Amino acid sequence: MKGWTHASQGARMSVRRRFSWDQFSAVATLIPSLILLGVFVYGFIVWTGYVSLTNWNSFIPTFSFAGLQNYINVFGTFRFQSDLRNIVVFTALFIIGCLIVGMGLALLIDQRVRAEGLFRSIFIFPMAISFVVTGVIWSWILNPGTGVNLVLKAFGWKTLPSWFLSTTIVPNITLGQIQVGIPLALLAVLIAAVWQMSGFAMAVYLAGLRGISDDIKEAARIDGAGALRMFWSIILPQLRSTTTTIVIILSAASLKVFGLIYAMTGPGQEFVTDMPSLNMFQTTFQGDQFAQGAAIAIVLLLLLAVFIIPYLISTLRQDSSS
Repeated sequence: MKGWTHASQGARMSVRRRFSWDQFSAVATLIPSLILLGVFVYGFIVWTGYVSLTNWNSFIPTFSFAGLQNYINVFGTFRFQSDLRNIVVFTALFIIGCLIVGMGLALLIDQRVRAEGLFRSIFIFPMAISFVVTGVIWSWILNPGTGVNLVLKAFGWKTLPSWFLSTTIVPNITLGQIQVGIPLALLAVLIAAVWQMSGFAMAVYLAGLRGISDDIKEAARIDGAGALRMFWSIILPQLRSTTTTIVIILSAASLKVFGLIYAMTGPGQEFVTDMPSLNMFQTTFQGDQFAQGAAIAIVLLLLLAVFIIPYLISTLRQDSSS
């Protein structure tokens, strides 16, 4: 009996030593990544916040305290007010467009069509392309003198659209310095963005559709539910968490959009296609107004937090409840 007790204690000590060594190995593996993350992400966020509160608005660094003056100056400019209008319009229409197109493609592929793998690859391929490449391609396609307009001209279309060169805003409602509405030039950028990212929404929705039990669908069919009724009452509620994930990821992508705008349209006439990220880049690195550029970056970070923090909170609550 005593020998069995010693053996049991030895086994427990061995497990304890192995467990502590595994913990140490895991922590030691994570430490370099945590240090790099702390310095190059959170450290630079703190540095950017500090710079936004200084008077460093010239090529020569000046770290005297300016308070919130840079934020006041930024929000008072016509360009940044236009940026806020554009980013709200772009984010809303971009997410809606990707959800509709992605859901439609996923429903079609879920019908077990032939060459399903080929269609999946074709629809998701644009996501592998850089936003800069997408911007260059679509700027040629939608150029008033080339691309789509040549096709329209060949079919006798006399009044050719100017696409991303238009300065028209619909509806034309004046609020402060800017016109509130949808800039028509921004629709061209939206076409390119939805073309690139709708394949991502399709892939996530398709995974969600394949996760719905066939027994639930079969029970709905037995109860007499048609295709439309099954979609609204069975499929769509089952995809609620999937839709939330897509919305969060696409929101972050739309708020950070830079390469597409930079390559395709630039700020546009009267800033109809300008975005906070492009404004921040040009203000900081071309205008040497580092403090105001940092203020724009912090505002953009706060806009991202509005979407991401509620998602993280809901995810933690679900994990804790489960």
